[in-house]
Amino acid sequence: MIHFIASLPRWLAAFLLLAAAHVGAWASGRLLAGAWPTPVDAGVTLADGRRLFGDHKTWRGVLAAALFCAVAAPLLGYTVRLGLQLAALAMAADLATSFVKRRLNLAPGREVPGVDQIPEALVPLLVLSRPLGISVAVAGLMTGVFLLLDLAALPLRHRRRTLDRRAR
Repeated sequence: MIHFIASLPRWLAAFLLLAAAHVGAWASGRLLAGAWPTPVDAGVTLADGRRLFGDHKTWRGVLAAALFCAVAAPLLGYTVRLGLQLAALAMAADLATSFVKRRLNLAPGREVPGVDQIPEALVPLLVLSRPLGISVAVAGLMTGVFLLLDLAALPLRHRRRTLDRRAR
């Protein structure tokens, strides 16, 4: 099984590694919601009166993304170090997006199609395209696929929130 996974086409292996980062961060929030919800920004509010990132960006999510990528990378034929680098870049891009959304006065947790997906996929894929074994063109194409799949999964990701609101 592991040999099969490590022999996947590089574009698919890179895509799965990217998915590991995002699934790790999301799953940690779902499965460990009450455990270690420490915000990355430690509650810092800037001069504009808005939080730096908000409560949705936690150290739990950042570390879960790193852990998922560290475990997935060797299974996909990459080094643990490359997995950690991809997770760090994906989460940094996600934090940058959150920072911009706070400056635009958008509510924490509000999804902005494209804005929420493109940077966190494109940045790590472009920066690490050579060690991932993909071209810049493939990185761009994979970002588009990531965007479409993430938008398609949106109702599933927010289903619990919708059910919680209905229960009130």
